[in-house]
This record gives sequence, structure tokens and C-alpha cells, in this order.
Amino acid sequence: QAQLQESGGGLVQPGGSLRLSCAASGSISSIGVMGWYRQAPGNQRELVATITSGGSENYADSVKGRFTISRDNPKNTVYLQMSSLKPEDTAVYYCNVDRIVTNGQHHYNYWGQGTQVTVSS
Repeated sequence: QAQLQESGGGLVQPGGSLRLSCAASGSISSIGVMGWYRQAPGNQRELVATITSGGSENYADSVKGRFTISRDNPKNTVYLQMSSLKPEDTAVYYCNVDRIVTNGQHHYNYWGQGTQVTVSS
């Protein structure tokens, strides 16, 4: 089995920046699309950004131009650089992997435990 561990959340003022990290651990031989989702109180979980193993990126319109997703394949890690943060970016941010292969077995739709991001003055 694999695990996803997020880090980097916290409190930041509007206009500030934060960098989230998510590392997958375990006997991993392959990882598919890695991504970030977020969920604000009272809202459904929504896509923030995804990145394929080849580096193709996809962003929600609300974060385009402000957030950048990247990944380090040898380290099985995905990052989310968030800039020009707004109060409406406040949410719990979750790391997701759509497919992961460990010990020859395929597992789908892995989620991290979430990390809180609060944008407030």
C-alpha cells in the first residue's frame, strides 16, 4: 500500500504565497496523474490542478495565472505553488493520485489527509 503525505499549509495574508507538497511513499513502481483538490466549508470538493507523468498541466479557471503545479517523478512528489492568494482560496487542500502501482498491484483514486490553507488578514 502507498500513502500520500501533504505539507506546507498554513495562514497567509491576502496577496501572499504558499507552497504545498505531497509525497507518495511505499513500494511504488508507477504513478499516474497527480493533482490537488480543495474543499471549503459548505462546498463540494473541487479540482484545483492536475499534472500527468509527462508534465501536462490542467488548472481550474479560478487559479489560472496564480497557481503552478509541478512534480518530481523520481521523488514521487507533487507541488502546488500558490501566489496572489485570495480569501476565497481558503480551504482544505487534498492531494490526489488517480492510479498508483505498488508491488505489481494497481490502486486507484488515492487521497491524502488534507492540509488547511487559510488566507486572511
